[in-house]
Amino acid sequence: MNGADTAWIIVATALVLFMTLPGLALFYGGLVRARNVLSVFMQCFGIACLMSLLWLAAGYSIAFGDGNAYWGGLGKAFLNGVDADTVSGTLPEVLFFAFQMTFAIITPALIVGAYVERIGFGFVMAFSGLWMLICYAPVAHWIWGGGLLAGAEWSLFADGVNDFAGGIVVHQTAGLAALIVAFFLGERKDKAKPPHNPGMVMIGAAMLWVGWFGFNGGSQLAADGGAAMAITVTHISAATASLTWVAWEKIRFGKTSLVGMVTGTIAGLASITPASGSVGPVEALLIGAIAGVMCQELCGFVKHTMNIDDTLDVFAVHGVGGMFGIVMLAVFGHASWTAQLGGLAVVGVWTVVTTVVIVLVVKAIFPIRVSEENEAQGLDITSHGERAYDMTS
Repeated sequence: MNGADTAWIIVATALVLFMTLPGLALFYGGLVRARNVLSVFMQCFGIACLMSLLWLAAGYSIAFGDGNAYWGGLGKAFLNGVDADTVSGTLPEVLFFAFQMTFAIITPALIVGAYVERIGFGFVMAFSGLWMLICYAPVAHWIWGGGLLAGAEWSLFADGVNDFAGGIVVHQTAGLAALIVAFFLGERKDKAKPPHNPGMVMIGAAMLWVGWFGFNGGSQLAADGGAAMAITVTHISAATASLTWVAWEKIRFGKTSLVGMVTGTIAGLASITPASGSVGPVEALLIGAIAGVMCQELCGFVKHTMNIDDTLDVFAVHGVGGMFGIVMLAVFGHASWTAQLGGLAVVGVWTVVTTVVIVLVVKAIFPIRVSEENEAQGLDITSHGERAYDMTS
């Protein structure tokens, strides 16, 4: 057990939780209309609580237990056999559990952006719990837990997939799941209104940016130069993508928006995530420069060409960004094309199939969509009996 490593990962764990609560909640909350902001907060907070318990009960064991190529088994359910003195690498295993728990929280929370303003809260909770256990946890085992795609003796690819902090494990899975849930939900009845609070969006994005230092830097699992480089390239990619997003906005629309700039930030962060353990500053700059334009173009493609109302562009920003970062590792020679593309294909098929099945099962029990009347009134009052603002003043 190493004291410096332990201290850094304690901080990183707090930073990654900070990404969801309050970062992601504020980012998504500001993007919706005033009558739905509390419902977004409720979904993010509820997911954080439920995923924590499910990660303890089974998720951690499935992802990081000593099972086989496909899953880790249930030998570490409820942290069986783990105490304060148990070591994982140079860390207390209970700290490694907590750090990975924050990833299991934010991944289903990312999906929230695809279905806001029209979904039932019961469906959100049931879907998120099942999805984390059935889709996310096995994928984490395949790539990070020594499983099917990790380059171990039973791996599909000799080199193993290079996914430092979650381009596939987090962003591809969440992005594809978001697209599928949005498809089953259908479009909102009224899509014309702009974000109700761009300032809140900026504050949330800024918190995500800071928290991402723990997300990527913490994935080194050590307080060393690799963690420092991961943080540095993360920042460079985010800054570059913010600028290329607004530059492309200026070319296309004649104006640069605050919401656009900070969405570019998130695109740059998602894109550098899988590569942050391998690339240098110049490569990070190139990744961010491309991501700011590419993810912006994909937002329109999903909404207008695919005709899927992925409300807050989860697939275009997170899904495409994460997959782009995975491919760029092969482009820059830091990973094999076979492993990177193969990993994308295997996880892509798994995510699509499991997400479709989970949606079909859960919506047979919980209504997936609220009534038109409740959608028109807003989910804050109809689902939760509260309002974020005094609408009469």
